[in-house]
Amino acid sequence: MPRKQCNESRETTIAIVGLGYIGLPLAVAFDRKEKTIGFDVSNERISELQNNYDATYEFTAEEISASSIDFTDDPERLKEANFIIVAVPTPIDANKKPDLEMLKNASKIVGRNIRKGTIVVYESTVYPGATEEVCTPIIESESGLESGIDFTIGYSPERINPGDKKHTIDKIVKVVSAQDEETLETIANTYEKIVDAGIHRASSIKVAEAAKVIENTQRDLNIALMNELSIIFNILGLSMREVLEAAGTKWNFLKFEPGLVGGHCIGIDSYYLTFKAEAVGYHPEIILAGRRINDGMGKYVAEMTIKNLIKARKAVQGSRVLILGLAFKENVSDIRNSKVVDILAEFHEYGIETLVCDPLADRDTVRHEYDLELVDLDDAEKVDAIVWAVAHEAFDKIDLQYLSDLYREGQGVVIDVKSVLEQEKIEEQGLLYWSL
Repeated sequence: MPRKQCNESRETTIAIVGLGYIGLPLAVAFDRKEKTIGFDVSNERISELQNNYDATYEFTAEEISASSIDFTDDPERLKEANFIIVAVPTPIDANKKPDLEMLKNASKIVGRNIRKGTIVVYESTVYPGATEEVCTPIIESESGLESGIDFTIGYSPERINPGDKKHTIDKIVKVVSAQDEETLETIANTYEKIVDAGIHRASSIKVAEAAKVIENTQRDLNIALMNELSIIFNILGLSMREVLEAAGTKWNFLKFEPGLVGGHCIGIDSYYLTFKAEAVGYHPEIILAGRRINDGMGKYVAEMTIKNLIKARKAVQGSRVLILGLAFKENVSDIRNSKVVDILAEFHEYGIETLVCDPLADRDTVRHEYDLELVDLDDAEKVDAIVWAVAHEAFDKIDLQYLSDLYREGQGVVIDVKSVLEQEKIEEQGLLYWSL
């Protein structure tokens, strides 16, 4: 992506802290307009980018090579910037509480290397109040500077959808906020250089933080409703797909579908909001109920697979199941918080052998995160069941004959999590079919 020429002043130097799924697209976009420093604590990540390789597969080698981003793992380079954007992950811990360690560490790095007059904008998803109550004091403590006098703070929630080539940064309205009006205008004007869809100025940092968490909480709850309905209709012997097709003919029906809710946003952000709610004495009910349903869907899919193995007269213990897809959603390599892992864990409890195929996921990352070896589809051993967990376009090449040839003796089982297959054609092959 060659840098566009423009007549605007290039006095601003922007530094992006964190070069993952959010930070790298920001760096590429800003590089067309301003001098841009891309910082990450991972020497491996920086080395890859310096060699024009993006492990997230958001950009090609040609696109990285064409940029002029100054990639570095030297934190002192942040001193060159007067506009710093922090875009590091904010996961949850084993107890489903906010894990702000990476955000705190990033704030410490910024604090040790900030110069007077710098604006620091956080894009990481947090609960309302975290930017001013957690991050800002860290910068002050590390720098000896005072917020609002020596430097200023803003918040602009990330809205990037990994793997989505349609809704890119420039096409998504950007919400911005700051601790004062002057900083707000500077932040808005800076983001306007890369965002064509428009800028929304939130009235406060807390409003912008809250807006981000409810975007994903709303989606989480709608999918939870679909998942619960799918469970009910399965008991009633009804096809969820057919029910949705009928209901979807009404103009105001919200077209959500059941599925596994993983990834680094939807399956996590609700816990940030409920954490803050409980901290101020309110116990959320609907939000946590939705989370319980969605968190349990991996186990539910595994149980339905086991029931269908029994129906197909297969011995559960010692059976072999092929899982198609490990990423948290279709057509991305991102395996963070993948709920497919929950299916695997349940299978292992029953002594089921599993094979996992995902042509998009990075094998080394999968091995490191889940101690799991991926298999190539062409090399997969014959199985008793196939769980079509993720609707990667790469799996579209699998025709019915190829599908049938993957099975061992006896009736094979097809578990269609995303309802991408045609039930009648599957059953014509003599296979047992079930969909979420």
